This record gives sequence, C-alpha cells and structure tokens, in this order.
Amino acid sequence: MAVLAIAAMMMLKKMSYRKLHSSSVAFTVIGIVLMLLGAVLLADRAHHRWLRLGGPVGVQPSELAKPALVIFLAFFVTWRARAINNRRYTLVPAAILVGLVILAVVVADLGTAVVLGLTAGVVFFVAGLELRYCGIVGAVAAVGVIIFIVAEPYRLARVVHFFDPQFKIIAKFDPHGKIRARMEKSLVTRDPNYQVEMAKIALGDGGLDGLGVGNGKQKLLYLPEAHTDFIYAVVGEEMGLIGSAGLLIGFSVIFWRGMRAAWLMRDDFGRYLALGVTIVVVVQGMINMSVVLGLMPTKGIPLPMISYGGSSLLSTLVLLGILMNVAEHAG
Repeated sequence: MAVLAIAAMMMLKKMSYRKLHSSSVAFTVIGIVLMLLGAVLLADRAHHRWLRLGGPVGVQPSELAKPALVIFLAFFVTWRARAINNRRYTLVPAAILVGLVILAVVVADLGTAVVLGLTAGVVFFVAGLELRYCGIVGAVAAVGVIIFIVAEPYRLARVVHFFDPQFKIIAKFDPHGKIRARMEKSLVTRDPNYQVEMAKIALGDGGLDGLGVGNGKQKLLYLPEAHTDFIYAVVGEEMGLIGSAGLLIGFSVIFWRGMRAAWLMRDDFGRYLALGVTIVVVVQGMINMSVVLGLMPTKGIPLPMISYGGSSLLSTLVLLGILMNVAEHAG
C-alpha cells in the first residue's frame, strides 16, 4: 500500500491540479465515496469501518472521503462563488451532499467526521458564507456531535472521564446514576483514561533525547494501539522531546506551506484545494497529538504518515500530492 500511496502522490504532484476542476471529477469522486460508505455499513456490521478485499487486505472508505471531499468542496465553492449564500441552489445541495458523507462516516468514526466537518466549515467560511449561516451550521454540528457521543457508551465514557473524572458534576445532574449506568454498558468504560495515562508515562520516560529507536517499553503490551492512534507516545518515548517537537514542527511546516499556497493562488479552485488539504492533514495531526498529550478526550484517529494503516497513508499522500501540485503554481 505504501508503494501505491507514493505512486499516487507523485502522479498528482506532476499532473496539473486544474484537471480536477470539473463537475464530472467532483461529483464522481464524492459519489464513489458515498457508495463505498454505504457498502461498508452493510458489509462490516460489527464496526462499519472496513471493506475487505480478500484476506487481510482491506480499505477504509472514511479515509478516502478526505481527498474526495476536498476536491468536491473546492469545485463547488468555486462554481457557486457568486451565489455562495443562496439557500436554494448552493447551501441546500451542499448541506445534503456534505451531510450525507459526514453522517455515513460518523456512524463508526466520530473523529474523522469532525475533521471533515471542520474542513467544510472553514472552506465555506473563507468562500464568503455569511456569519448567520455559519452560526446555524455550527449549532447543528454541535448538537450532532453531542447526539453521537451519547449514542455510544464508550464515547460518552471518554468524554465524561476527561471533563469530570470524579463524577462530581455528573452527580448533580444525574442523581440516579443513569449516565454512569449507560457508560458501563461498554466493556471499555472501566478505565477510559488508561491509554492516556500509559501515553504520559511513555512521554515522560523519553526525556529530552529518548531511549533510542526500538527501545521503548510502553509499546510492549502496556500501551494499547501503540502502532496506530498512540504512535506519538512511542515517538516521544524513543526519540524524546526532540523527536516529538520535530513532528510538531513538521506539521507546522505543512500548515505554513499550505496557507501560503492558498494565499498566493490566483485562481479560486487552487486556493480552496490548498486550504482544504491543509485543514484536513494538520487538524487531524493536531487532534491526534492533543489526545496523546491528554489535552482532549481519547479519540481513535491516526497520526498522518506516522500511524500504521494503508488507507490512512494513501489518503494523506494523495492530499499532499495535490498540495505540492498547487504550491508549485502559487505566486
């Protein structure tokens, strides 16, 4: 998958980004992703995440939704630039298509859905969406997030344990213990902060320069998901503060280069492509690192280019290929 991802990145880097600026490309990619997301809901009834292609090989449609949505958003806001606040022909169609993608993703992956929603919101805001519509969308999104958190006991447990670990606030509003009873329906609610605590131990053990690559101890059955969602803790333990800061600087460079390209682009489509790619990659990275550092509730979201996962790597490198292409035409 890594070879395929690198090949896709290089192809998109060399191919003119303007070839993506067409209704056929935009609606085709978003249509394919919607079909894949619908298929995974039926094929993977347990987790709603994977489409198996045979044996251990599979694809995660929620990851493919990231580049597809960025391309669609860039085309759509460019196409409707002069009537971005038209409710009937701009906002309603956009809300339906973007909403369908986010709803299909949020069933199994709230973190990715949040990233997609933030990306869509930022792109439309920069395109000139009026503040009143931004407020409405923000309110609807907030209510949706709350609903999907409450709908899954493990999500509810993570949020409650993060903001109110001693249940002092919850006890005032829930004297009969219904919220705690709901959280206990999931086996993973016994100690939702376990992963974060193990991650902090790993980061602390790393010190300034780390224990050395491959010498980390917490990944040896102490830290769950050490190779995926909590890989940043392993980096901190084995490469220390220097390695951890290096990753943060790397994402900062992507943010700077992406925002610079968006600012300097002379055509709207390229500007919104650069903006969308930057938001998706950087926000996902910041969320992952914030979770590992204990700054946010635990959420299963990979660290781009670092976490194990073929679909995530393919999605990220496709996005970066598009960004490099756009950046070459900036200025």
